[in-house]
Amino acid sequence: MDNVLAQPLTLPCGAVIPNRLAKAAMTEGLATPQGVPTPELERLYGLWSDGGSGMLLSGNIQVDADHLERPGNVVVDREPDAAMQAALARWAQAATRNGNHFWAQISHAGRQTQKMVNPHPKAPSAVKLGMPGGQFGQPVALTIAEIEEIVRRFGVCAAAVKEAGFTGVQVHAAHGYLLSEFLSPRSNQRTDRYGGELANRARALLEVVASVRAAVGPDFPVAVKLNSADFQKGGFAFEDSLQVAAWLEQASVDLIEISGGTYEQPRLIGVEGMEEVEEQNVAHSTMMREAYFVDFALAMQEKVSIPLMVTGGFRLRAAMEQAVSGGGADLIGLGRPMCVMTDAPAQLLAGLDELPRYENQLALLPAWLSGLSRIKAIRPLTIFAVMYWYYAQLEELGRHGRAKPAMSVFAATKQVMGGQKALLAAR
Repeated sequence: MDNVLAQPLTLPCGAVIPNRLAKAAMTEGLATPQGVPTPELERLYGLWSDGGSGMLLSGNIQVDADHLERPGNVVVDREPDAAMQAALARWAQAATRNGNHFWAQISHAGRQTQKMVNPHPKAPSAVKLGMPGGQFGQPVALTIAEIEEIVRRFGVCAAAVKEAGFTGVQVHAAHGYLLSEFLSPRSNQRTDRYGGELANRARALLEVVASVRAAVGPDFPVAVKLNSADFQKGGFAFEDSLQVAAWLEQASVDLIEISGGTYEQPRLIGVEGMEEVEEQNVAHSTMMREAYFVDFALAMQEKVSIPLMVTGGFRLRAAMEQAVSGGGADLIGLGRPMCVMTDAPAQLLAGLDELPRYENQLALLPAWLSGLSRIKAIRPLTIFAVMYWYYAQLEELGRHGRAKPAMSVFAATKQVMGGQKALLAAR
């Protein structure tokens, strides 16, 4: 194939992404206890800007300081003061220094706010997360006035990051966070205009998109991260996702990133969840089997003309090329490999055939711990242990400019948990 990954992508708003490789959103945990961007974030994103991506997505930028995905999230829940605006601008300048795009992923964690941050987070309904271990508290149902305030805050956040020099925004409506919770009938049991039929469950997301678009204008990229499905019985299904995608296209969204799963069923990170996976009614392609959501992109491409980004599982350049050439993907999202190999896009564009698979190389979870993961009560610990190894790599990159791939999963977990406790204590 003729270097298809190096081709530019023109979005409906007119913005041009210089190539087809994007750094996917990954939580960094490197902000101050008050949610202000730091020199560590600037160093990390400068490395990624140097690494050849056409577009970088930030980790969660939260619109509510009481609903963090984890301590150390950047928070823009009001019009920033001068110091906050300057910190956002320094971050954006570092992240765009090589001419690539840098988009802010804006989010609200909803009921997936850990208890140590908020013991009673707000959610569409008072439905507790179905995970053992006590990490998450009993949520409280949002009032309509509170929903309207959250919608307004998404717009405030979008305006602030645009002014700071970010080149786009992505509304996070996947992975079981607040807007994803509204979409799922499992977590949304409301009987007002925000619950019930799909049009009502999608109302909060569509109102957020309208708020963001009004804040940034018609020529600024607005994307949405959307679950292809929750992969849970009675949850948000692929047929629902297709309809929501069509509504998003009508709402002038420029790109949809297709993902899937929640904390209860973490399909994206390729581990076993808390319950049996609910299979979806989507045809299996004859494409190279690697990426998790390529089949969903192919099926969605038949219903919408909006550009699609696919993230999750890509390691082989041939699979990326095949996905862009005829597999439903306009943009390829790279996540875990870039926690160690920050120039993975540049190397792929130069002809590298395969990205490293750190899970296999490092045996992140010893055999005995992997065995324990079959025990339902222990499974969340093993899921988070794997995630913490990648979190620790981002911390090392941000603080020292280099990863530590030889770090053990136990050392990484200790480092990350210690850092989170320190951030919480300083709030």
